[in-house]
Amino acid sequence: MSSPSILPAGSGNKDIVIVASREELSTPSRVSLPDPEPTPGLILADGSINWGCPCLGGMATGPCGIQFREAFSCFHYSEADPKGSDCYEKFSVMQQCMAEYPDLYGRDDDDELAEALAGSDTATAPATATAPAPATTTDNNATEEPH
Repeated sequence: MSSPSILPAGSGNKDIVIVASREELSTPSRVSLPDPEPTPGLILADGSINWGCPCLGGMATGPCGIQFREAFSCFHYSEADPKGSDCYEKFSVMQQCMAEYPDLYGRDDDDELAEALAGSDTATAPATATAPAPATTTDNNATEEPH
């Protein structure tokens, strides 16, 4: 079996073309690839923030990306007790920015839950002295609502 021909190609010969015979292509490859390196998470090995992490969902690059990065950095590197308590102003600026883009950032699920719970509190509140009087019955046994 002959060895494949390797030809330089591309601009500045930066690419190569490998020409192999049918015999070489008919046998399974004996090339072994190295194991892929683990994908970094939100925090890199050196302790810095990985702004390219898909876990951020584009927050670091949207219209409020600068405000998000400043607030998140403040929290991540905070040494205050409790952690992040010195970052209130930066998170407030970020929230103000996000409020300007409701279609993009939408409402927080926690806000929707809080509103739903607040609405159910009024529906399940105990009767008070201002509750309507019960319906009354007239002589012909028909029920009449109070006025």
